[in-house]
Amino acid sequence: MSAAYQKACRARVDACLEQLFVAPQDDLARLYQAMRYSVMNGGKRVRPILAYAACEALSGEAGQADDAACAVELIHAYSLVHDDLPAMDDDDLRRGQPTTHKAFDEAAAILAGDGLQSLAFSVLAEPRRHAAGAETRLRMLAVLARAAGPEGMVGGQAIDLQSVGRQIDQRALENMHRHKTGALIEASVCLGALASGRADDAALAALQTYARAIGLAFQVQDDILDVESDTATLGKTQGKDQAQDKPTYPALLGLEPAKAYALDLLEQALAALDAFGERAGPLRDLARFIVERRS
Repeated sequence: MSAAYQKACRARVDACLEQLFVAPQDDLARLYQAMRYSVMNGGKRVRPILAYAACEALSGEAGQADDAACAVELIHAYSLVHDDLPAMDDDDLRRGQPTTHKAFDEAAAILAGDGLQSLAFSVLAEPRRHAAGAETRLRMLAVLARAAGPEGMVGGQAIDLQSVGRQIDQRALENMHRHKTGALIEASVCLGALASGRADDAALAALQTYARAIGLAFQVQDDILDVESDTATLGKTQGKDQAQDKPTYPALLGLEPAKAYALDLLEQALAALDAFGERAGPLRDLARFIVERRS
């Protein structure tokens, strides 16, 4: 992914997100501060960039995907806030900064996550914010709800917690990650495509194939980095998966086979974009970035 494209997308979504964190009344100021802290403290913005790139792959304009980009980042941020809590992954660092429950307190972090989740759906639902028609907005809401809920990310986290200390096979590991990580990545691509107003069934099917491959590749690479990288580079505690006896691809397959698997998933993703020609250049670049990133 070109640095210029990545920077432009980040700047665009950050400007849109910043507008969402103005407290409507004084006694909500701390809640909104915690929400803003959880979202605006850096991050690669992979999911918003996917939404923009998918919209553009179908000849849409970036502005059409602003709400989709905000919604997926809000859901992602909420999930990180809750994942970091002591009852879940119990982490002190996120993106090199204290996690929300450390910067504020546990109650504030829970409420901030709750607020971010509902805000994501408000962004997609409000007609004054979204140029798409009611039918498209309803379809987008359904996509996001399915990806964020028990059929997607929340279900994946539940499976993850149940898998700690257990021996599971590759099929079970992939099922967990297709829910926990892959579902929201797939939703990011689908929401961007729907926002374009040009998403027919064939295009959506191809983009879903692409998204499923990169969603899994993202987690495989995360597991590799947990072995090979360091806390300063990752911005979160390195080696936490191994310390908590969580199932990972390097542990199950071996480090080098896990790297080979990530490359195989990359090839699957790139092949799914053949029909889109040059318009899918940013999606191709993003797939490579996901597998080649070092943090």
